[in-house]
Amino acid sequence: MANRRCVQTLTRHLRYLPSPNPSSLHSLTSITPQTPTPVLLNSLNTLTPSPKCPHVNTKILSFHRHFCSSRPNNSDDDEDGSEEETDADYDDDDDVEGLASNGKPSREYTPEEKEHEAAEIGYKVIGPLQKSDRVFKPYEPVFAVVQIGSHQFKVSNGDSIFTEKLKFCKVNEKLMLNKVLLLGSTTQTIIGRPILPDAAVHAVVEEHALDAKVLIFKKKRRKNYRRTRGHRQELTKLRITDIQGIEKPEVAPPLKTEKKGVKKVTVAA
Repeated sequence: MANRRCVQTLTRHLRYLPSPNPSSLHSLTSITPQTPTPVLLNSLNTLTPSPKCPHVNTKILSFHRHFCSSRPNNSDDDEDGSEEETDADYDDDDDVEGLASNGKPSREYTPEEKEHEAAEIGYKVIGPLQKSDRVFKPYEPVFAVVQIGSHQFKVSNGDSIFTEKLKFCKVNEKLMLNKVLLLGSTTQTIIGRPILPDAAVHAVVEEHALDAKVLIFKKKRRKNYRRTRGHRQELTKLRITDIQGIEKPEVAPPLKTEKKGVKKVTVAA
């Protein structure tokens, strides 16, 4: 409201400035508003600020904008409510800018740093996949519980799992998952405390993908505040190729059952 009053006082000065005798009320009522000219603009720039709005700069560059509002001034409550709504919008925008600015900038890692961070997550990059490597092997009755980041997975030979995106590995690279918590087979079970140092699970990176979109909706009642955001988590698909650190029982070949001839017995009527 204070800014609106200041603008009104400036427009009054502009309208009644060309009057030959501005002190007389008769001349003020008889003069009609005129369009601003360069002479009027120069004289308006030399005006001193009004005591009601001393903080307003009297230098105006253009008068093409209309400062009137079509909204009726019903009560002060409506103005307060609009101010609260604008404040809420600005706060949300500031938060978004802060999140964008506070994001970690991308930087180049040295091989030692890559190896150290990968070991903290729970894997080690061995190298690219060769043509002689056998990815799909016959099933072995052995399972393992591995930890990747903050998640644990129960895996067997030939399984595929989705983990959070692993930064320092590419598609068709071989990995060794070294955080093995448990190994098991049909004959024995080995439990780590908390990790088995001699165990390892080998895997291959198949692809980097995105998870399904998750919608985040925020609302503040009576504030005209609604925000809808979407998020897709980055994932890495791994194919388990081998489990080491436990004796693998031999898989017995399936027995072939001979089909016995069924004799048909006829019952006499």
